[in-house]
Amino acid sequence: MNETEILMLLQKHSEGTLSDTDKDKLDAWYLHKASNSNSQLSEYELEDSYEHLKSKLPLYTEPKVISLWPRVAVAASIALLLGTGVFYFAKPKEQQLHQVVEKPKDIAPGGTRGILTLSNGKQIVLSDISAKDTIAKEGDEVTIKMDANGVITYVINPDAEVSADDANSFNTLSTPTGGQYNIVLADGTKVFLNTVSSIKYPTRFNGDQRVVELEGEAYFEVAKNKEKPFIVKSENQAIEVLGTHFNIHAYNNEPIVKTTLLEGSVAVTYKNQKAVLKPGQQSNVSDKFNRIAIRQVDTESAIAWKNGRFKFDNADLKSVMKQLERWYGIKVEYRGDVSDVRFNGGTFMNKNLSEVLKVLELSNIKFKVEGKTIIVYP
Repeated sequence: MNETEILMLLQKHSEGTLSDTDKDKLDAWYLHKASNSNSQLSEYELEDSYEHLKSKLPLYTEPKVISLWPRVAVAASIALLLGTGVFYFAKPKEQQLHQVVEKPKDIAPGGTRGILTLSNGKQIVLSDISAKDTIAKEGDEVTIKMDANGVITYVINPDAEVSADDANSFNTLSTPTGGQYNIVLADGTKVFLNTVSSIKYPTRFNGDQRVVELEGEAYFEVAKNKEKPFIVKSENQAIEVLGTHFNIHAYNNEPIVKTTLLEGSVAVTYKNQKAVLKPGQQSNVSDKFNRIAIRQVDTESAIAWKNGRFKFDNADLKSVMKQLERWYGIKVEYRGDVSDVRFNGGTFMNKNLSEVLKVLELSNIKFKVEGKTIIVYP
């Protein structure tokens, strides 16, 4: 974007008339400039700069919405020409942000899609099921239904006699490329399943544990039951909880399994190691490092997908593009070294791919669209 376009966006921001697309553009541009500027300002200098800018250009802030501008205090650096309240582009013209080589063709986003595999092997394409329908029955013990919001629910008949076969009956919910789906398990636990993921679970929880198996990514709101710990197995780790909210990112084509805790407490077990997470912490498990690493994270970024957003918190380019591959069903090819490219900001998942790529362009990356293949140039 050139200076005129930036000034137009700033004016709209001051008037409170920015569209969601424009907000994403401004967010991505601002954070890119902050992280790539040659002017190394201290946190206090950044705050002073921010206050001066506000006095020159009053900024509109919606209630209960995290504004772009307060993040200036944590940006690495930024170049500002504050005498006129106008941003200064410190780089030469030839180093300004490049335009995309070829305008991306529209590729539609994903949506609510899932496949339910019953214990007898029967597969049900959930998009073919109407809301409030009975999907199936597992003997006389369990009725599988779809509620008015399209969520799968399990209804247990407490008076039914449970046979040995039915006691060990498992279902699997899976999502294809560009699909997400929600389910409420027999114990009341809510599971939000991300794209290209699957969860295997019993139709009813017997015994002294509630065990499920996950591949891919899911957000859990576990129903409390002190007598039956809830166990999530994924890759080489296991998560044990009694009742809490957490997210597990465990795709088999990514080297790190990430567990992010939002509420309550979970115990992460990996090989002979065990660690307990507190809210706001994330564990990283990798065979490469052979240990459990724990760090503080922005939990909103970890579950942004559940709320219909891509949110990039200092994410590297290849991690970002993996998300787009799964959601838009595309293939990504790289032409050149992009290992040092990182992103902040975000955008909505209900947008066509071309709109998402426009946001990413602001970090000086070029894209070329060839059918369902995206070629990336540094």
